[in-house]
Amino acid sequence: MKIVITDSATVSGGDLSFEFLEQFGQVTAYDLTAPEQLAQRIADADILLCNKTPVNRQTIGEAKKLKYIGLFATGFNNIDLDLAKERNIPVCNVPGYSTDAVAQLTFAFILELANRVCDYNALVANGDWIKSRTFSFFPIPLFELAGKTLGIIGYGSIGQQVAKIADAFNMNVLYFNRSAKSGVGRQVSLDQLLAESDIVTLHCPLNKESEKLINAHTIAKMKQGAILINTARGAVVDEQALADALNSGRLGGAG
Repeated sequence: MKIVITDSATVSGGDLSFEFLEQFGQVTAYDLTAPEQLAQRIADADILLCNKTPVNRQTIGEAKKLKYIGLFATGFNNIDLDLAKERNIPVCNVPGYSTDAVAQLTFAFILELANRVCDYNALVANGDWIKSRTFSFFPIPLFELAGKTLGIIGYGSIGQQVAKIADAFNMNVLYFNRSAKSGVGRQVSLDQLLAESDIVTLHCPLNKESEKLINAHTIAKMKQGAILINTARGAVVDEQALADALNSGRLGGAG
């Protein structure tokens, strides 16, 4: 059995070994694989393991022996699932491995926008605090999270962990999910979440329904000066609409 890893450099910086896979077959690992290289590299592969390699009709070629596609990630929008189904190739991701890390990153963004630590550090390093007429040096407004409303779009394992952290900060939690869920906070409609949230954070997968979910129309439904956090896929947000909203002051910040 031939196993091909197409982008090992996105998973390991030399600190991980793939030798354990050799018990299942011959392993070939490439640091990175350009789309135009994929068909040739997996032409006789039985198993394809990847992280961000785009697998679709244009890149995969014939690959007549391919029996399995495994991802080193939770998100699988880089895989053409219709093509995999057509060829009877199972596709498996790794759910849950990054829950704590992404929840932590979400609050790193939120806390930076609330406390502006980087901006204040730069001001202090520049000598502005020393020059201040008062000890209370607050040229940039700050805000506390307690009492603010956090709206979570996508209430899977990451969204639920974010809700727990928000609860520890004494925040009010709203969440929107396509199916009924229970946990910290209240499940509401997307429109209600957008209208009532001081901070909106995205934790949904990227698919046809969620692509550009945050756009000029949905941003217009958000509170004036609200903050948007996206630790999901970039394409969930219409970048031009977000830039316009930031430049106009419609949104108060983004992470």
